[in-house]
Amino acid sequence: MIKKEIIAMLLAGGQGSRLGVLTSKVAKPAVAFGGRYRIIDFPLSNCINSGIDTVGVLTQYQPLQLNSHIGIGIPWDLDRNIGGVTILPPYEKSSNSEWYTGTANAIYQNLTYMESYNPEYVLILSGDHILKMDYDIMLEYHKANKADVTIAAMPVPMEEAKRFGILIADENRRIQDFEEKPENPRSNLASMGIYIFNWSVLKEALTELREQPGCDFGKHVIPYCFEKDQKLFAYEYNGYWKDVGTLSSYWEANMELIDLVPVFNLYEEYWKIYTKSDSLPPQYVSPEATIERSIVGEGSIICGTIISSVVGAGVTVGKGAVVRNSIVMKGAVIGEGAVIDKAIIAEDAEIGAGTKIGAGEFAESKLDKKIYNCDISVIGEGSYIPAGVVIGKNTAISGVTAPEDYPGGLLASGDYMIKAGEVR
Repeated sequence: MIKKEIIAMLLAGGQGSRLGVLTSKVAKPAVAFGGRYRIIDFPLSNCINSGIDTVGVLTQYQPLQLNSHIGIGIPWDLDRNIGGVTILPPYEKSSNSEWYTGTANAIYQNLTYMESYNPEYVLILSGDHILKMDYDIMLEYHKANKADVTIAAMPVPMEEAKRFGILIADENRRIQDFEEKPENPRSNLASMGIYIFNWSVLKEALTELREQPGCDFGKHVIPYCFEKDQKLFAYEYNGYWKDVGTLSSYWEANMELIDLVPVFNLYEEYWKIYTKSDSLPPQYVSPEATIERSIVGEGSIICGTIISSVVGAGVTVGKGAVVRNSIVMKGAVIGEGAVIDKAIIAEDAEIGAGTKIGAGEFAESKLDKKIYNCDISVIGEGSYIPAGVVIGKNTAISGVTAPEDYPGGLLASGDYMIKAGEVR
């Protein structure tokens, strides 16, 4: 039996429904970020930078692009004969086969994978967080406290605490109580959804809770460990951490990259973020083009104006077009004279010449107020917007649309257009 001190289990199977049409065809961890990365690049890079060379990636929802991106793990130095990265989808069993029904249930269904490495510790990670974190320091903290479970935690504003699992800890950071999204929080120390378990403790908890419907770490496993009077400690993290689970947080995290002094620095030599890169030519910026405070990916052809935006690889911005305060992902085409203002344009979308996106005033969404609740316009992967139409704020479009889909040439603020199955 192979022996590893610590292995990581990376939960990357979530749909990410709060990102709306951005995740209609891809899992949230596969969504582009920062012009050249995907969200999952951050936990994978953190693992190899922390000396963790064995990572199981649990996939489920729309895994094709995610699996293709990870491959055998070459960009992260995780193409190993012993260990490395392993994709772990749900699979048919001799009895009681099921999809992953909760975070802990997903880990339980891969007990055999973990047992094959006989680890002393198991690190549980989320595939949809943007951060740089040294998990080795957290492991040393776990060992020093002789803990059974260590939970990474971060102080959040008290008014936001009800959105998180909240830890109540003593002066030694030993956890005295845990509340999952409490209405009246007693602390502002929020769980980051990053855990280190002693392997024996995790195995026992998962086995005992195996019949629990939708078994989840915050709702079931952590309370179970409390009941067993195990030693739980909070590891306080004070660096940059962003859960990009909503359209507004995803947009904000990208915009923070182009601040004059970025809160989150992608250019540090000592803690690199690795990704799968295509072989692309350099950007071409025409003489009439203007670029101000923006990120522009390789292979892009810029003939218009880009201001305060994040533009991915292989993007074309036509002559006279203006892209402002927006995210434009890989392979998208912005037609001549188009004006894009505070929008997210997903991969391989095409915006016709003279089209305006993000026009007018904010209006509440007619599609889903919980998802679309800010003045960002969102265009899904592979969508087509015809020339000359006007699209308002807080809108959502997915699919190939035609001029006749826009009465009077307009999609009003708060409106939407979803053409299922139709992409370029």
